[in-house]
Amino acid sequence: MTAIDRLEFTGAPGSPYTRKMLSLLRYRRLPYSIYWGTGNIPEGYPEPKVRLLPTFFFPDGENGELIPVTDSTPIIRRLEADYAGRSVIPTDPTLKFINALIEDFADEWLTKAMFHFRWAHEADWKNAASLLVFWGMNKAPEDMAKEFGANFAKRQIDRLYVVGSNEVTAETIESSYERLVDILDKLIQRKGFVLGARPSSADFALFGQLTQLAIVEPTSAAITSRVSQRVRAWVDLMEDLSGLSPTESEWFSADDAREALTPLLSEIGRTYTPAMLANAKAVLQGDTSFETEIDGRAWTQPTFKYQAKCLHWLREDHSALSDNERGSVDALLAGSGCEALFK
Repeated sequence: MTAIDRLEFTGAPGSPYTRKMLSLLRYRRLPYSIYWGTGNIPEGYPEPKVRLLPTFFFPDGENGELIPVTDSTPIIRRLEADYAGRSVIPTDPTLKFINALIEDFADEWLTKAMFHFRWAHEADWKNAASLLVFWGMNKAPEDMAKEFGANFAKRQIDRLYVVGSNEVTAETIESSYERLVDILDKLIQRKGFVLGARPSSADFALFGQLTQLAIVEPTSAAITSRVSQRVRAWVDLMEDLSGLSPTESEWFSADDAREALTPLLSEIGRTYTPAMLANAKAVLQGDTSFETEIDGRAWTQPTFKYQAKCLHWLREDHSALSDNERGSVDALLAGSGCEALFK
């Protein structure tokens, strides 16, 4: 793979993963063109098998044919290999691994909160319904936007069960989000970012979800502002970090990481870990759903094969560490609950 003169992708302001990648590209000062909405893909560009946002177009086919690619985490690693400088991946093996774990937590657990808050409360889904239409078609007539928005909202509300959202799990999801905002408040206060004084891919993953949770959805936005105006402000600052001049010394040291990250890792162990383990076990057994307990409450949802793959990839990364590196990672995870992922 080689660097591309200008990256091209399609996305939407209401997509956390689009916002994750857009902010990351700005920080890394990589040239890009974004096409807002799947209906605005240039003529002749290939359609992805599944319409997920963002979709990047890479010249990976025969004779440079464009191939649509949708997974933000591998795309970030590809960009790391193709473009030098302003890396979002720590060089220290321990911190690099922890970065991957936090990024996956944001992408795979925090997105449950985003989907829940957007569609589980009437004030939130009424706010989101028309917004989602206008984000994709800002010239749409008002009547059409209302009709499309209402129909889309009904489909999404009916799909809340897919992420595990229901009357029983609502308190688990909402309490977890409120705790996370408080944890991020104290963590950001130390150095400005999750892993030190420069942003990592974990920061951009958290930011992507918070562009919706802290701003768009009225219920979670109110929680964010009440718990931490610092986190609310951080979301705005993360939009464009192209003016930063990062240095290698700005990552946390091992001692700094141990002290700073314990609350966040404990939250990951409390919520994400039991969900990922139960899902992976169910997928392995060929089950279509799983039941577990998260934060003292029952949790039921359909299995998600992709999340089983995510856990597999993390375990591969853990196994690939040297004995000393793995010992350092395991010491950092000890007592957080996250260590259960790698037993």
